Amino acid sequence: MKVLVAVKRVVDYNVKVRPKSDGTGVDLNNVKMAINPFCEIAIEEAVRLKEKGVVTEIVAVSIGAKVCQEQIRTALALGADRGILVETDVEVQPLAIAKLLKAVVEKEEPKMVILGKQAIDGDNNQTGQMLAALTGMSQGTFASEVVVEGDSVTVTREVDTGSQVVKLALPAVVTTDLRLNEPRYASLPNIMKAKKKPLDTMTPEDLGVDVTPRVTTLKVEPPAERQAGIKVADVAELVDKLKNEAKVI
Repeated sequence: MKVLVAVKRVVDYNVKVRPKSDGTGVDLNNVKMAINPFCEIAIEEAVRLKEKGVVTEIVAVSIGAKVCQEQIRTALALGADRGILVETDVEVQPLAIAKLLKAVVEKEEPKMVILGKQAIDGDNNQTGQMLAALTGMSQGTFASEVVVEGDSVTVTREVDTGSQVVKLALPAVVTTDLRLNEPRYASLPNIMKAKKKPLDTMTPEDLGVDVTPRVTTLKVEPPAERQAGIKVADVAELVDKLKNEAKVI
């Protein structure tokens, strides 16, 4: 069974993000970049399925500038077999990403596509659902457990009230949540081996997809600083402040 795993290049989660001085976007100069943490979980899950003998091939795909090859190579070091880069300098948005992934899915014909439920930069949580809708594939989002049995996959989903178990017919799209697994670290020998694994490059034009942005970012600015809290002597003072100062009751 072939699995396609989407990988996104984002600012490392340990880095404090700063907007540009002109407010046109996020300042990426001399900033450490990494694989989106949810995408790491997706890679790990695919590798674990391969170790169980369920999956035979893992294809890591990323969409973006040429530098995204770094993240694909990291995915290859973590256990993916080959990589695909859809190279574009356009700021690709969720719908365009889903359309590009659909084209790759039609080309590769995987039995399962595993994605992070969201990226830590845009926090959109849209691509997996859009891909499932465009391809007509089953979908299991916010997965905390994935079990493949024959031509179906059972996904335990994290929902507001607890968990929900769904059984999906393959092919299927699965998006990963935090509690699905804990990603491994790439060993030095595997990092060296990853340099020799195949990595194909194509463009949106090759796939026949228009990636022109549909949403324009007007301004990026840091959130307003929160005011310091205060202590109250008793419940009566609390109620008074909520009523007369905050005016929420």
